[in-house]
Amino acid sequence: MLKKIMAAAALSLAASVPAVADTLDDVVDRGTLRCGVVLDFPPIGYRDANNEPAGFDVDYCKDLAAALEVDAEILPVTWAERLPVIVTGRADVVFGATSDSLARARTVGFTIPYAVYYAQGVVNAQSGIETFEDIRGKRVAAAVGTVPEQEWLKIAKEWGEEGLYQGYQSENEVFLAVAQGKADIGITTNTAVKPITEQYDTVIAGPRMPWTTDYTSVVGKREDVTWLNYLNLFITHQVRSGRYAQLWGKYVGGEAPDLRIPGVMY
Repeated sequence: MLKKIMAAAALSLAASVPAVADTLDDVVDRGTLRCGVVLDFPPIGYRDANNEPAGFDVDYCKDLAAALEVDAEILPVTWAERLPVIVTGRADVVFGATSDSLARARTVGFTIPYAVYYAQGVVNAQSGIETFEDIRGKRVAAAVGTVPEQEWLKIAKEWGEEGLYQGYQSENEVFLAVAQGKADIGITTNTAVKPITEQYDTVIAGPRMPWTTDYTSVVGKREDVTWLNYLNLFITHQVRSGRYAQLWGKYVGGEAPDLRIPGVMY
């Protein structure tokens, strides 16, 4: 009798335990990896001459799909959509230069760093901006929901110049505003400066921003530890195989940045 009671209790307990997220199995069973990628961030993410997704992040998505032996589905997202597409389950993973802030980690899960950036401005050639201090009194633009926006607003508040800030939904809009003289400087990352200054005759490279180097992570569901562990191993294999250095050289140029933070072991 006691054995029957214990068995019934075990079945009842198992039925009451909520299902654990397992994106890894879901992706393999589905046969498709859904990747959220920002496509207005050349050369990391953009559309090529045939309007097809291309760039460092796009190739990373395809590499991950190949490792999983599934098809890659690219889901274009804005900067502001990077976290919601994970929370709502529209994407399995986001490759989108997402900084691993502690505030964001309360909503989504982050891997070890897969790319490193620093913030830099692109300026209108007539703006007169050469140094960081030259930005005082100028119209500053950045993409909504990005670290450059968040960090710049701290400085703008300190300077009392919040009213000169302009937020745009995409970096392409930021660059166009600078090119057309609607903004004096747009804040982006160092990787975007070369292609943008080549695209617009009225835009030139601006000063580096004073905040720290930006370590960015791949994003997945916060509660799905198995998936995040797999993504961490994938990033490690990209580095060990030389693929990371190859893609960085192809899209950005130069030596690929070290992904390790001094004093921290991954």
